[in-house]
Amino acid sequence: MGEKEKKVESWLQQLCGDDARLFDVLSSSLYFDPIAALPKEDLGVLIEATEKSVKDDDYEEAIRKYRWVLDKAIFEATQHQEEKDRYIRLIQDLLSKSTQVTEKARGKAEKEGRTNRFGGIGRGPEYCKFVSERIEDFLEVGRHFYDERLKMLGEEERGEARVVGRRERRRKEETEEKREGKRDRKGEKERREKIVEEDREEGRERQREKETGEARRKKILEARK
Repeated sequence: MGEKEKKVESWLQQLCGDDARLFDVLSSSLYFDPIAALPKEDLGVLIEATEKSVKDDDYEEAIRKYRWVLDKAIFEATQHQEEKDRYIRLIQDLLSKSTQVTEKARGKAEKEGRTNRFGGIGRGPEYCKFVSERIEDFLEVGRHFYDERLKMLGEEERGEARVVGRRERRRKEETEEKREGKRDRKGEKERREKIVEEDREEGRERQREKETGEARRKKILEARK
């Protein structure tokens, strides 16, 4: 696990506090980068495709799809607090259906003489039962986790954009200086000094973002206490 992943996991642990079971379940349900990881399709489209797999008796495929549908619904719920109750009802319904499909898949496997327990492709009844019972806590922690992750990802993206922008400016300045024959010793010294100062400013900006993030996370944790 890389340093970034450790920091993200640490943030989730802080949000969960001493609730080890909540942390364990959430760590398998939340994503470091939900925008990149979760399906881009509309939730309604995903649900429709999942229900089609159930109707086709393709239960193992339905189990896989329910996992993605649930994770997408959880993420959307954390981002739309004004529709919290609607999302809770939807998630509860998806949890129930996911459990039913898992049971159907198990029954079908037994009839066919297979011992497949569907490990790794979906979420079992215990997971569904826990999330259903702790849905309020689940979404509350998930909201703080995702809100912070999206802020951090935005900061990283802005930092990368600043770096790319500086490199592009430097390249153009160098090209222009060469074209005009201005690359003398004095000009080179000024260019290096400018680069050093820009790098220092970038370091100060990243430090400000780090301090702002630490203060923000501290405030969230204090409020949760």
